Amino acid sequence: MEETAQAPAAWRAKIVTLFPESFPGVLGLSLTGKALDTGLWALETIDLRPFGIGKHRNVDDTPAGGGAGMVLRADVVAAALDEAALGAPPSREDWPVVYMSPRGKPFTQADARRFAAAQGMTILCGRFEGVDERVLEAYGVEEVSIGDFVLTGGELAAQVVIDATVRLRDGVLGNAESATEESHSNGLLEHPQYTRPAEWQGRTIPEVLTSGNHKKIAAWRREMSEALTRERRPDLWERFCDAPKG
Repeated sequence: MEETAQAPAAWRAKIVTLFPESFPGVLGLSLTGKALDTGLWALETIDLRPFGIGKHRNVDDTPAGGGAGMVLRADVVAAALDEAALGAPPSREDWPVVYMSPRGKPFTQADARRFAAAQGMTILCGRFEGVDERVLEAYGVEEVSIGDFVLTGGELAAQVVIDATVRLRDGVLGNAESATEESHSNGLLEHPQYTRPAEWQGRTIPEVLTSGNHKKIAAWRREMSEALTRERRPDLWERFCDAPKG
């Protein structure tokens, strides 16, 4: 009997959160939503509350040493992470475990590619004043930030990370070339885009883009990408110039 090739396993996201109803949120729309519906990726939410302590299922307590707010308990978070680990490979390379935190490493396109290359990932969504440091240390949790600002919880940030990651998986984008030509794919910002009508409010599409000369179009787009990156993101431009070429 002839063997048939098996489809690759779906990429999986496990979200540890106090608000599982937040998901899929925007992830259920457009291309990521279609990919979710067709099984290209899978989403599982793990509610922190059932792991809470006592009659009232408390998940937090006051900060050691005093201060405002509440901190998610290490024992509660650990129990939820143990639940998330079921069925997941133990290697952090194959299955990253991430905590969305404003003090974390800035999330980049390179991180999205790294996460997309894994079998899936677990994301811990914090609330209140954060999470007991001991559980982050004990479980080798990677802290990731989507920017230098503070949200009321990690759920929105988690959706940002998943969206950026899932769209890199095979079959999610309608045109695979889209992921190779957009901002940050090669270290530069994306070139300007245009479409019909050819003239709008006295503004015309750059002539080179309607020339049909693909070599000139590619050169123009590269020139624009470099110019925009120099102007808007000198930090990216410096890294791009310092990166080894070839």
